[in-house]
Amino acid sequence: MGSKFDITVVANSEEEGNTFIDKAVQEIQRIENLISSWKATSQTSVINQNAGIKPVKVDDELFQLIKRSIAISKITDGAFDLSYAAIDRIWNFNGQETPMPSPSEIAASVEKIGYQYIELNEKESSVFLTKKGMKIGFGAIGKGYAADKAKDLLIKAGVTAGIINASGDMNTWGKQPNGNPWKIAITNPLDKTKNYGLFELENQTVVTSGNYEKFVIIDGKRYAHIIDPRTGMPTQGILSVSVFATKAELADALATSIFVMGVDAGLNVINQLPQVEAIIVKSDGSLATSTHINISTK
Repeated sequence: MGSKFDITVVANSEEEGNTFIDKAVQEIQRIENLISSWKATSQTSVINQNAGIKPVKVDDELFQLIKRSIAISKITDGAFDLSYAAIDRIWNFNGQETPMPSPSEIAASVEKIGYQYIELNEKESSVFLTKKGMKIGFGAIGKGYAADKAKDLLIKAGVTAGIINASGDMNTWGKQPNGNPWKIAITNPLDKTKNYGLFELENQTVVTSGNYEKFVIIDGKRYAHIIDPRTGMPTQGILSVSVFATKAELADALATSIFVMGVDAGLNVINQLPQVEAIIVKSDGSLATSTHINISTK
């Protein structure tokens, strides 16, 4: 999945802990073999290879993940879209000044994107991309889903507490051995030596997306590497988004979506979802938060 996973478990011994961690690694590898569009033999790749040709029968697990992804596309009005994988790479996010691509290039770059062209057949458990050249990819949801599945496996195996860190996306359960909740800090993207406070996590996940390392400057304006799949334009106005939820899969997808939706529309969606909260760092370094964020400094 192109991501580093760090797994921490509370166990009775190092040997027991390593056994549990090995089980989690195997589960993450299993998920990668199912959803990776980089593996030619994965069911996801077979779906892409048959775009515009025929439906592909898939495992129920993959079918349900795609079905949930489409539901997120609907509530975000297409800001999140699995078929973003088909975008033409016309932007170079190296932090340098660069000319704006032409309107025709931008329009063509998103021509094959559109979650509404993903057809699901529940009875057949099949997926059909109706446009030739369409592709789906799980880059904005896959590592969250893998972390959720590894966490579920460890809980069923009897692990009472732990953290799965998928490249900074924190998925926790239980408490530290001293009885305290797990705590994470939200970093200030304008000064990484500082943070906005500490947040207690208990059977909860927090996913952070940022644009402060990959961006492009056009006519003096800064654009994020996160692109609106509906327009082909890079997003503006937000430096980072942190989403708190009970499932990393959902938090992963929403963190990216908020960049596309913008501050007001993004928080409007978050405030309508149960057990989901968000912190947005705007381009000027100021914060915007959902209704029930509780920031601690200890």
